[in-house]
Amino acid sequence: MAIDIHETAVVDPGAELADGVRVGPFAVIGAGVVIGEGSEIGAGAHIEGPTRMGRENRVFPKATLGFEPQDLKYRGEDTALEIGDRNQFREFVTVHRGTGHGRSLTTIGSDCLFMVYTHVAHDCIVGDRVVMANCATLAGHVEVESDATISAFSAVHQFCRVGCHAYIGGYSVITMDALPYVKTVGGKPATYGLNSIGLKRKGFDADAIGRLEQALKIFLASKLNTTQALERLRGELGGHPEVDHLVAFVESAQRGVIKALPGRRGGRGGDARG
Repeated sequence: MAIDIHETAVVDPGAELADGVRVGPFAVIGAGVVIGEGSEIGAGAHIEGPTRMGRENRVFPKATLGFEPQDLKYRGEDTALEIGDRNQFREFVTVHRGTGHGRSLTTIGSDCLFMVYTHVAHDCIVGDRVVMANCATLAGHVEVESDATISAFSAVHQFCRVGCHAYIGGYSVITMDALPYVKTVGGKPATYGLNSIGLKRKGFDADAIGRLEQALKIFLASKLNTTQALERLRGELGGHPEVDHLVAFVESAQRGVIKALPGRRGGRGGDARG
């Protein structure tokens, strides 16, 4: 398959484009950019390097990928952006490279959808099949595990994590880790139970969903503190991968996890020592 570059596009000689790449009018691709087979770069999109992109990605008009981070500590050190396969970066999406005092790398997995005006800041790690709706924003050093959904106009604070299969409701402000498998919603976020619709769509069976519902009752609705709840989860539900992941996620939290229930917001954050 031939490479198709519009006559008005600007492609640096130091960029590497694989077979089947299409570059639209007025797009700009800088030095150190590697674009995988079958990818499409839309009109007016701009990609700077070092950026390595896998195959069959779509970068829509006016998206900008691989620019310097918005971090005042950045001093021009060599950092990069790595992107997997089959992602969609819609109009005006921005994704920045890492920083030397961070990971020196921003990483995006495969099969993700970044809707209009979403932003992924420096040193973030985004897993596979993640959906970020319009104007959702990740600050620096955020980790979003695979299959999470972050709804429109929501923001995730730096160094926070969003767990796998989590659903973050619109206009939420995430300043602690958002639990995997759970719906977390609000400016002062609260947990609204299991993301059961999302789990069913991803093929979780009734037994797995039932175990997670039981685990959440123990972790969120009992009068046990975090350490006691995790011990009980290990004893009663340990050995099942989704419950084991929930336990490991809470234990590894550096900023605590969101545990607030609707109507009791603000007093239920906690970590493994809580």
